[in-house]
Amino acid sequence: MFTIWFTGLSGAGKTTISSNLLVELRNRGLRAEWLDGDLIRANFSQELGYSKRDRDINVRRIGFVSHLLNKNGVVSVVAAIAPYQEAREANRSLIGEYIEVFVDRPLEALVENDTKCLYRRALAGEITNLTGVNDPYEAPDDPDVHLDTHRESVEESLSNVLDHLCSRELVPGGPTLCRETSFTLQDELDWRRKLAELGYAKP
Repeated sequence: MFTIWFTGLSGAGKTTISSNLLVELRNRGLRAEWLDGDLIRANFSQELGYSKRDRDINVRRIGFVSHLLNKNGVVSVVAAIAPYQEAREANRSLIGEYIEVFVDRPLEALVENDTKCLYRRALAGEITNLTGVNDPYEAPDDPDVHLDTHRESVEESLSNVLDHLCSRELVPGGPTLCRETSFTLQDELDWRRKLAELGYAKP
């Protein structure tokens, strides 16, 4: 089993691509679970803030859960910013088969398409710890897969990820199902709203 970790700034496309990958893996007969960074923080790391230490603890917790899932025959699909290289490398050391996917989109494009208004608020000084604006993000030097979501469609990014997994013989081959199962931003907002209603996350 393996863990595939989607790292990148907020709004770059981690949730959309990783959730579509989860559908693909399950359709290809693999047991897989999706770990969203925000959901893990809301339910397992409520006591943590946004210092480097606290961010690293949260990332390592997700890594440990992924390790346990892999040990029990479940693929772990992670969507979490994981801003610091050291914590990501610690997870690579812990997890036997670890694939790092850098979901890359320029900050200018993120600001332009700022649906959640995070970047506008950070640039206005209303948010003081947004990664990529007033908190650092250490981009991977040599990710296993580098996605340019400013230029690629969701389908193209998903196909690139699956090609890599197939080349390493981690998943069986087959056509992608993204066009039939695409997880959109509205799906994500609806999903987060439902979790908030149930008390599992903030809206």
